[in-house]
Amino acid sequence: MERKFYDIDQNSEEWFKLRIGLATSSNFAAIMANIPNAFGNPAHEYAMRIALESTNQSPLESFSNVWTEHGTEYEPMARERYEQDNFVEVSNGGFYTLDKFGSSPDGLVGTDGLIEIKCPKWNTHFKLLVKGGYNTAYRWQIQGQLLITGRKWCDFVSFCEDFPEAHQLYTHRIEASLTDQGDMIARLTEFNALIERYKSILR
Repeated sequence: MERKFYDIDQNSEEWFKLRIGLATSSNFAAIMANIPNAFGNPAHEYAMRIALESTNQSPLESFSNVWTEHGTEYEPMARERYEQDNFVEVSNGGFYTLDKFGSSPDGLVGTDGLIEIKCPKWNTHFKLLVKGGYNTAYRWQIQGQLLITGRKWCDFVSFCEDFPEAHQLYTHRIEASLTDQGDMIARLTEFNALIERYKSILR
């Protein structure tokens, strides 16, 4: 499978066009749910969406709420704090493609790493400070990013401005899992077949 990188701004017109017809890592959790059993309703609806967007060559309206807007507002601050705390420079994550899959990392670190930034409510951030680790709801998104980008690790970053400065930023490193990625490749191959089935209905 051929890997390509596009050094573009996320949410730009070109970024939306590149995503048409591709399953992206932010939706891999829906695809991987119920494995090894049949796809659930969220996966079927996502396949339908990709089929429709691919047929029309136009993206459907994107979902947004107060928390996605909050994340967009505070993500640059979180990235800057991460750079300062880790003495690194984070470069543009742009958009990656691998076969019929896509991913938009929040940033690239050196030659091996990337970051995934979340700006959650105070209680979600507090739980991470208490328990450690990371929110495993993002397991397949992050492993998908590592698969598509070919990078070795991802720093899961949680940032909440409501906390004292010393505790506003939380970071947990996740290594690429060959086992998870092998499971994803098999499941995504099945998912692409499902997309083609829905596209055939629209022909």
